[in-house]
Amino acid sequence: MVIVDTSVWIDFFNLVETRQTIWLETAVLKGQVGLTNLILCEVLQGARNDVKFDAFARGLRQFEIFDTGGDDLAVVSARNYRTLRQLGVTIRRTIDCMIATFCIENGHKLLHKDRDFHAFEQHLGLQVLHP
Repeated sequence: MVIVDTSVWIDFFNLVETRQTIWLETAVLKGQVGLTNLILCEVLQGARNDVKFDAFARGLRQFEIFDTGGDDLAVVSARNYRTLRQLGVTIRRTIDCMIATFCIENGHKLLHKDRDFHAFEQHLGLQVLHP
């Protein structure tokens, strides 16, 4: 399963053509993608009006949505954050830390366009899809 990050969904819904959105367009038809509840929340927060909010919610709910809650993931995410900080890398957003940790812990690849994930790939073994 490939987890698609908010950074890619935003471009996808705004019809911005990138390597990631081109890959996503094909993968959507094959059912190869999923997202987390945190990604769902981020995308919906960015909806500019109720019509877009409802359309995004309907569109995203057709995919498998993984629950990233729970104290176990929170503890491992915090540990990963601290590990990276000790290496001189500060992750800007807690949600990115939790998404990356979720993918690492569950063996999912991540499709993204966000520099915060590079450190997880380089130092912690995050599998990233590079279309």
